[in-house]
Amino acid sequence: MTALRSAAPISARPPVSAPRRTAALLVAGAVTVNLAFLGLGSVFDYPDVLNQPPADVLVRFHENPWVIGALFLLLAAGAALLAPIAVAVARLGTGRALRASRVVGIAAAVVQVIGLLRWPLVVPFLADANPDAGAAATFDSLNLVLGTIVGETIGYALTAAWTVLVCLGLRATLLNRVLTAAGLVAAALIAVGTVEPIEVPLAGLANFVGYVVWSGWLVAVAVVLLRRRSA
Repeated sequence: MTALRSAAPISARPPVSAPRRTAALLVAGAVTVNLAFLGLGSVFDYPDVLNQPPADVLVRFHENPWVIGALFLLLAAGAALLAPIAVAVARLGTGRALRASRVVGIAAAVVQVIGLLRWPLVVPFLADANPDAGAAATFDSLNLVLGTIVGETIGYALTAAWTVLVCLGLRATLLNRVLTAAGLVAAALIAVGTVEPIEVPLAGLANFVGYVVWSGWLVAVAVVLLRRRSA
């Protein structure tokens, strides 16, 4: 008996609960994306820089490639967090909406990461102090296909859809009316970004405001989860 007692562990760290893990992922996703976005706005004038001619964008990138590339990697990492977030949030309840949200959230993460990775993986080979016409044309094509169509238009649509599905799936168990309404408003504003390529007035601004609201909504859901766990 003495030997058995001495062999027993003195203490064990309790496992981190699922709500705490989910809350941590939600906050990490919101913070990572916003830090990267603020950094890119400061050193690269992103996303306004995309309104300039492709050759000028390549010159701007060439001026500070390591920092800009690292910030785009950070932004891609923040976008990738939507995949584990979608899996974790889907486990907070049952129902078709939450089951569907897992697939939609993972898809949203994948397309956004694909769109963003062109910056650190491909653009450095095109950027130059004096880019030629071929490099500018290649960048323009990449920006259209991987950026505008895949990363933005499809990414916006899937992110908005994921948010709506989560609001529908958790409105009766976790989200109050204010958080449900905030999520739906954020989703609607993000979805407006899908018509930005056809130059709908104020679509870009609406999309930007939507992502700001969405980031706050993610943090608010994390707070509710932590309070629920404490209770």
